[in-house]
Amino acid sequence: MSELRSAPFSSFGVERPRLLLAASTGGHLTQLSRFARAAGVAGDATWVTFDSPQSRSMLAGERVVWVDYVAPRDVPGTLRARRALGEQLDPGAFDGVVSTGAAVALSAFLWGRANRVPGRYIESVSRTDGPSLTGRLVRLMRLADTYTQHGAWASRAWPQTASVMRGFARELDAARAADGGAGGTDRPLRVFVTLGTIRPYRFDRLVDRVLNITRDGDEIVWQLGETARDDLPGTTHSLMDTSALLAEARSADVVITHSGVGTILQMLGEGISPVVVPRRRQHREHVDDHQLQIWQLLKDSGVADPYAVEELTRDGLLAAAAHRTRLSEGGL
Repeated sequence: MSELRSAPFSSFGVERPRLLLAASTGGHLTQLSRFARAAGVAGDATWVTFDSPQSRSMLAGERVVWVDYVAPRDVPGTLRARRALGEQLDPGAFDGVVSTGAAVALSAFLWGRANRVPGRYIESVSRTDGPSLTGRLVRLMRLADTYTQHGAWASRAWPQTASVMRGFARELDAARAADGGAGGTDRPLRVFVTLGTIRPYRFDRLVDRVLNITRDGDEIVWQLGETARDDLPGTTHSLMDTSALLAEARSADVVITHSGVGTILQMLGEGISPVVVPRRRQHREHVDDHQLQIWQLLKDSGVADPYAVEELTRDGLLAAAAHRTRLSEGGL
C-alpha cells in the first residue's frame, strides 16, 4: 500500500487526489483496477474505458465515462476519444490522470496536458523488456511520469513500482490430484476456453488445437471474442461479463486462455492455474508479440501452465487441473 501511495497514485500534491483512471478494456483495465483498489482510490475516481460486458461488470457502481473502442495504433480513434473527453469532463474536477494503457491512455493524457492536469503512466506487466509503443510515446511527448513493474529495465525515467503479478505461487491440489487431475487420462474434462476481447484479431490455431486434444464426453465452454466459429462442440459465447466468466472458470476442471494479462490475473486471483497460450504476430493473432513476454514470465516463475499452441496436449490439461494458485500476503 505505501509503495503504491508513494508513486503513481499519491504524487499529486494533495492528500486525497481526485483521479481520472483511463485504460483499454482487457488486461489494461484489470491491472488499473487492481492498482486503484490496492491504493484505496477506486471508489473516489472517475474511469475512462470502452463499453463492454467486462467493463460494465468490473466498474459497476463507479463513475465511468464511456468512449468508443480505440484499436491498437488507431490514431484517428485516439483523437476521437480525446475530443469526447473534452466534451464530457470538467478539468477543475481532477488532480491527476493515471493509466495503464493502451491507446486510450494517450487520449486521457492529451486531455490532461491541455487542461494542466498531471499524468502518471504505469506500463503493463506484460512488457518485461521495455516499454510499449504507448509508453514510448507518453515518455517522448512528456505527457506523464512513467513507471515500470519490472526492475530489470527500471531507470530514472522509468522507476519501478509494485507488480500486479507479485505474490502468486502454484501448488499441487491434493484433492484434485487424488481425483485424477494429474492422471486418469480417460476421464472426461470440463474445459473453459477464453480467447479475450482484443479486436480485430482471431485465434483459430488455439481453437483447432483444443479440438484436437479434447475427446467425446468432454464438456467445453468457449468465450470466443473475435474468433467466431460455427463448428464447435459445447457452449459458445462471443463475450461474457466478468461474473459469468469467473463462474464458468470456477466450475471447470481446467481453464485455457490466450496470454492476456487481464484473464491471467483473474484466473490466478480465483486460485486457478490456467493453461496459457500466447498469440503470435506472425500468424496475425495480435499487433505484436508482447504476449510472449508475459508467457515467458509465467514460465520462468513457475506460475500457471504456459504452452505454445503446438506443445499443448491432453496431459498438459490434466496437469493444470491438478494444481491451484495462491496469493501470499503482500500481493495485490
